[in-house]
Parts: sequence; C-alpha cells; structure tokens
Amino acid sequence: MSETTRCGFVALIGEPNAGKSTLLNRMVGAKVSIVTHKVQTTRTRIRGVALEGDAQVVFVDTPGLFRPRRRLDRAMVAAAWSGASDADAIVLLVEAHRGITPGVEAILATLAEQAGERPVVLAINKIDRVKAETLLALSETLNAKRDFAATFMISAERGHGVPHLREWLAERMPEGPWLYPEDQIADLPLRMIASETTREKLTLRLHEELPYQLTVETETWTEREDGSVRIDQVVYVMRDGHKGIVLGSKGETIKAVGSAARTDLREFLGRDVHLFLQVKVRPNWLEEPERYSEMGLDFKDGA
Repeated sequence: MSETTRCGFVALIGEPNAGKSTLLNRMVGAKVSIVTHKVQTTRTRIRGVALEGDAQVVFVDTPGLFRPRRRLDRAMVAAAWSGASDADAIVLLVEAHRGITPGVEAILATLAEQAGERPVVLAINKIDRVKAETLLALSETLNAKRDFAATFMISAERGHGVPHLREWLAERMPEGPWLYPEDQIADLPLRMIASETTREKLTLRLHEELPYQLTVETETWTEREDGSVRIDQVVYVMRDGHKGIVLGSKGETIKAVGSAARTDLREFLGRDVHLFLQVKVRPNWLEEPERYSEMGLDFKDGA
C-alpha cells in the first residue's frame, strides 16, 4: 500500500428494488445487506467497507426512496437522504428496463437540492434486460436532465461494470487514514446483522403475506467456550393471526427460517451458530421509539 491513503463515504440511492443492496454486497465481496425481491427491505443505512488499492471506500446502502405513507416509511426516507448528505460521492441507481419512472424524476428533483457540490454518479443497473440502443437512449436522456460526474452501465447481480465503478470512486475519495481495520467489511453491530439475516429469510419465506408487519431483534448474544455463539432473537408481529403465519403449521415456517438464517450466519461469522427464535405479538411496535433505535432509525424522523 502506498504512503498516501484515501478514505471516504459513498451513498447508494435509488428507488426501492433498484439493486442497491446487491451492488453493496458485490462491492464489498460479502453479504452485508439484506437482499430480497420485496421492495423497501433495507430499513437502515447499512455500511459496507470495500478496499480498492490505497483507498477504503465506505458504502452506505440507504433505504429505497419512495413516497412515504407511515411513520416507519418517513423515518426510512429521512435516513436515506441523511446518508446521501453525509457522503463524499453519491451513486444513483436506475433500473435499465424501468427507465425514468415518476420515482426517478422525484429523486432527481430532490438531488438538485440535496447533493450540493458532491459528485453524483449515474449507474444504470440490470443492463442485461434491455438492448444496447435502449441503454444509450436512457443514458442520454438522464444526462440531459442532470450533469452527472460519470455514467456506468452495470449489472450488480452479475458483476458487470462494478469493478470500474469501484475504481472510479476509490480514485476520488479524499486523502486520509482508513476508518476501519483492513479485515472489517461492515460497521453494523453483529447483533443487527444477525437480525437482518433472519428478517431477510422471513421476507423471502412469507412472500406477500406479511412483509412489512414484522421486525426482528437480537435479544442476547452469548459467546460459548467452544468458540460457537448462541443468538436469541424475537420476531415481533402486530396481530395474533400474524404469529400463526410466522410459526406455520406445526412450527414448520419458523424452523425453516431459523435453519436458513443459521446457515448464512455460520458462513458470515466463520463459526458454529446456535440460533433460537421466539415470536411475540406487539400490536403497536411501529409506534415504539425503541424499535426504531434497534433498526438504526430516528423515531422523530417519522413524525
């Protein structure tokens, strides 16, 4: 590594499902952000740390920007713009096949106020879904709407174009010492990564039945003498009927979720994991400040 090091923050913004979490995981080279086909799955600003040459790039995966209806939605959107305003550079992800939606138009309008002097990079994602001429036309139209610092055509899922984007960003990070140890890939507490992992499995398993009516909290994290870890978690739902859905017939759903989450956590932590899940009904968890604190959100932002 050269004597001069660089370190900075890059905010990934875009509509829900634009591929921000997939891009973050691809940039970092590990799974640190929850990735599902449901929209609005990222509830907090998840930071992933990537190394590129002499630069440490800290990626902030913000919640998808959308028109908020509930307190939780408003807190998520506030967190997203806060993540962008704190960054050294901003990457706007636009889905190639969806093009310039009303949501993208709204983000562009807010960027004009929020971005200031920060470089904003356009990343057109999911390029494998459209023809080359469609891509070029979309790029031209978007660049006519805003003077982007650079435009990249990428597939976050397949990795196409991602190394070039990472190199470009790394070269433009400010000079300064690295903020994280060389082997650290995320600044989320392990307890929150564990909660997010279980929530991802629940979201994937439950499909449309219950996606946003639940939250997962890690109650205890116990290091065991044999090097393994015991993790006790609570799944909070809003109604008794929801509890039955999460448990499933003879507890099959919660067992499958626990097994899938345990496998991911074992791989992520590199050691044995004993995961225990409980399901509890809390009708008003969406209005409880402590639930927001657990998610890394500010309860007041949802007012």
